[in-house]
Amino acid sequence: MAPILQYQDFRRYLQDFYDWKKRTSAFSWRDYSKMAGFTSPVFMKQVCEGKANLGKKATVKVADAFNFIGIEREYFFSLVMFAQAKTDDKKRFAYAEMQSIAKASKVNLIGVDAYKYYDSWVHPVVRELAPAMPGAMPKEIAGKCVHEVSAKEVRDSINFQVRAGILKKTDDGNYSQTDKLLGGDTQSMSLAVRSMNRQMATFAVDALDRFAADERYVAGVTMGVSNDAIAKVVEVLKKCREQVLEIVANDDKVDQVLRLNLQLFPLTQKIEGANDEK
Repeated sequence: MAPILQYQDFRRYLQDFYDWKKRTSAFSWRDYSKMAGFTSPVFMKQVCEGKANLGKKATVKVADAFNFIGIEREYFFSLVMFAQAKTDDKKRFAYAEMQSIAKASKVNLIGVDAYKYYDSWVHPVVRELAPAMPGAMPKEIAGKCVHEVSAKEVRDSINFQVRAGILKKTDDGNYSQTDKLLGGDTQSMSLAVRSMNRQMATFAVDALDRFAADERYVAGVTMGVSNDAIAKVVEVLKKCREQVLEIVANDDKVDQVLRLNLQLFPLTQKIEGANDEK
């Protein structure tokens, strides 16, 4: 099986190890838990299934069981922290540690480019502006952005996107978009997208005062609904987004870069017994 440094999910690694041992021997979950130093015969199974976490002492036990030393041990500790962190700040710290260790070990983490792209609002905006402004210097592109960004940040974003295959430099020195889709593991992508959504939500609040009503569209509805209705509303929002993407895909001109946020979120806790038969 692949070495620990190629994983971004410690549970996946532990499960893969169990599957590998199971294929080559009469290895059981009881054997697995005993190997890792736990008295419960199903503890490692629960960890792999996400039903139990590894505390500090348990993490050390598992690392010892796998004979992780040096960078492998540090990486495993960061993997566990990344998966079990309660806040995005702690997750970002752990992921940065994982990246640093992997880079020092000359290992490329799958999905790092996707994480970097979705972690900042600058990249998707530059992806739209650079092709729409042929011949423009980074300072000119930065000047078109409503929110502050430096010429260096724009230049770095362009260089990163060209390297990652998101933008392509044409023969005339300009840039064009590629159809490359960025993907990564669920946890890192979710963290990056949350960061992006948080930035964009802040920009949406700022837009209420920054732009006149005819330059933006902000509307909302507060509603009391059942779980079934929520599912139907989400489907409508998904279809709306798909229709917007279709319109944009058929538009061959860029006059401006806009952001569309589709937001649906609870304002109350669930009402217990609200749908009980009377």
